[in-house]
This record gives sequence, C-alpha cells and structure tokens, in this order.
Amino acid sequence: MAIEYHIKEDGEFQFLETGEGPILLVLHGLFGALSNFEHVIEHFKSNYTVVVPLLPLYTMPPEETSIDTLAIFVSDFIKLRGYKDIALLGNSLGGHVALVCATRFPKDISALILTGSSGLYEEAFGDGYPRKGDKEYLRKKIEITFYDPAMTTDKLVDECHEIINDREKALRLLYLSKSAIRHNMAEDLPSIMIPTCLIWGKNDKITPPSVAEEFNQMIPNSDLLWIDRCGHAAMMERPEEFNEALERWLKNLQ
Repeated sequence: MAIEYHIKEDGEFQFLETGEGPILLVLHGLFGALSNFEHVIEHFKSNYTVVVPLLPLYTMPPEETSIDTLAIFVSDFIKLRGYKDIALLGNSLGGHVALVCATRFPKDISALILTGSSGLYEEAFGDGYPRKGDKEYLRKKIEITFYDPAMTTDKLVDECHEIINDREKALRLLYLSKSAIRHNMAEDLPSIMIPTCLIWGKNDKITPPSVAEEFNQMIPNSDLLWIDRCGHAAMMERPEEFNEALERWLKNLQ
C-alpha cells in the first residue's frame, strides 16, 4: 500500500519535505511520482531532510517546456527555501535536470547522484507514442523500464495511460522528450567538479550501461556503482541495494 505524503506549498512550489539532517533533494522523471522514491524517502528520512519538489512537467507554457526551464525552476526553488550543501539525486529526466543544475547553478550542490539519467543518450518510446486506449501496447513499452516485467503493475499502466490520453499532458511530454534529446550534455560534463555517484542498473535498456560508462569517463570526480538484474529505475526495482549503495557513498564523502 502506497504511503500518503503531506505536500507543502511555498509560493508557486509544491513539495514533500520530511526528516531531519542534511538536504537530500530528489528530482523525479517524466512519468515520475512520489511513489517511485518511496523507499528512498523512508530509508533516508531518519538521517536526512528529504525534499522532493513536484516538477511542473505538464503545466509549463508549451513554448517554455524544456530541460532548461525545469533547471531554472529547481534553482529558484532552492533559493526560495534557502537550502545549502545539497545532495542532488535525479532519475531519468530528473537526472538530466540535475546535470544542468550542476553545470549552471552549482553553488549550493555538494553531491550529485544520477541513476538512469538522460543527458547523453536515451531510448525513447521508439516507434511512436501509444494510441489512445491501447493499454497492451503501453504495457509493453513500460516493461522496457524494468528488468522484471512484473514491476509493470496495472496501477502503473493506468497512471501512464491517463497522462498520454490527456492532450495537453501528452504534448508537453513530447516537448520534454525532444528537449532531452536535443540537450546533449557531453561538452558540459568535464566541467562538473561536484563529487558524483552513478548508480546504474546493469540491464537498463533506456539508458544502457554504456551510457553510465561514458558519464563515468566524462565527469572527473565520479564513481560508478552497478546493480545487477536491474533496469532503468533502480530505486524502485532494487530499493535495498540502491539505498545501501547510496548510503555508503554519502558516508565516504564525510
């Protein structure tokens, strides 16, 4: 049963903030939800203040729907809340946004954690977005996200189905996907001096292991940690291994 979280508001921002200690700020992906990071939140809230801003993926004006706009949004949120010494964690599109923040707004970021991040190469829906009502097509596409097809629950399919059947949401989804593909980070990665942890599923089909290796080569102060029998969303599919790997890495920074 999913945990219900209290969502706070401050100005234009909606966010989860729970726990006590150094800031662990989490950026979700395109189909992201708080439930994707439930295990991270519950594991780390005893020693960290875990913060999850709800990214305005589907409410940005169409002409401003981009990776850059999301990075500015996150930077403005950090300034408003006065967070310092942040460990910034991003999955998939959220990792891409975290990378832009690390290159353009690095001031208050002390550690960067990427898992299944876009920014170099990512496999999109491939032969087009699912037709309205075609849940089986959608299920097969979502299954690519995971090593274990059983992770693709009816609830997850229904959540994604609802998004792609909303014309305005689907349009922004398309804009963001195209923005991610256009915004290749290869030239920017060598300038990232923030300690960086790459936690990657060995069986990721969306951002394959070769992508993780390229990130590791291009980001000077980076460590690459593998999780076996795991796809694109390690924090969901292998939560215990993910949390243990991240906790060890963060402790080694201290």
